[in-house]
Amino acid sequence: MSGATEPVGIKCVVWDLDDTLWDGVLLEGDVPRARTEVVDTLRTLDGRGILHAVASRGDHDRAVAHLRELGLLDYFVHVEVGWDAKSVAVSRTAAALNLNPDSFAFVDNDPSERDEVADALPMVRCYPDSAAADLPDRPEFVPERLTGESRRRRVMYQAEQRRRVDEERAGAHRAEFLAGLDLVMTVRRAREEDLERARELTVRTHQLNTTGRTYSMEQLRALCADPRHEVLVASLTDRYGSYGTIGLAVSELAGDDHVLTLLLMSCRVVSRGAGSALLHHVVARARAAGRRPCAEFVPSSVNRIMLVNLRFAGFAPAGERDGVLLLAVDPAATPAPAPTHVRIVDGDHPARKPAADPTPPAARR
Repeated sequence: MSGATEPVGIKCVVWDLDDTLWDGVLLEGDVPRARTEVVDTLRTLDGRGILHAVASRGDHDRAVAHLRELGLLDYFVHVEVGWDAKSVAVSRTAAALNLNPDSFAFVDNDPSERDEVADALPMVRCYPDSAAADLPDRPEFVPERLTGESRRRRVMYQAEQRRRVDEERAGAHRAEFLAGLDLVMTVRRAREEDLERARELTVRTHQLNTTGRTYSMEQLRALCADPRHEVLVASLTDRYGSYGTIGLAVSELAGDDHVLTLLLMSCRVVSRGAGSALLHHVVARARAAGRRPCAEFVPSSVNRIMLVNLRFAGFAPAGERDGVLLLAVDPAATPAPAPTHVRIVDGDHPARKPAADPTPPAARR
């Protein structure tokens, strides 16, 4: 192996094709067969949520067609086949997947190709084809934690790629595209299997985040067990598939107040209006329980959009303490209209309709 040795877990493996993934050279007229040990590695790492991509020389259409014939095309979330330097192909792959190259591995039978990538991208770890069978046993290919969501990572990436293509085709008709997505948000109390993803969201999400607070799994577990707190997770699906768990709401139940101490939403769904949908659900949930919806907001250089969302949802400034802006919803005020393009499902009681705002219809107009 050559390249960087930082102990960052591998998130994507980029494969050469000729004499690496398969035996033979496609452009020389061969009809290559996939190497058994490589296929085994593809499947094993895919099951761990590690993505696969291609960076190879040759004709793109022929390579894709042969991968399809071998039944392997679906394992790859990005394919770069052409005549550019392999380092360029790896860089384009990282950009397309929105991943840092320091989480990439590159496998190629040609030492000169590995050296080229290592020189241009020293953070990428490079391996010879002879190491393919052993990759699953290396610590950098063993995720610290494995969840059901991480096992579906490839499928979620592929669904997102289809969304992007169709959204670009929609052009100026974006509103119609959004309305036709059939967005469904499932909101429920966090369970043990949600805690790792919830922790990750608090660390990685900055823009769509009301307070910027981070939590360890132990802290989240304690909050879930405390009757004075409520921890909700939100997942999102549409007609293309699942976005996975994309939102988190942590609240303190303080007397007659329902205080939202953290609301965050993955930036992957910033254009879907999902943050507003979750916020309105939390407000309705609080009011249905007879509590006043309140929220804390800690301003940062990037999260002003969340203050705007709070204001649109009916929250008004109610004070400030130690740099924390306190907001509350006037119990007598007419509720702000909730987004209509996202359907909310109560994940704790799927057959039950989500909390409805108890304000009398006459007051809603």
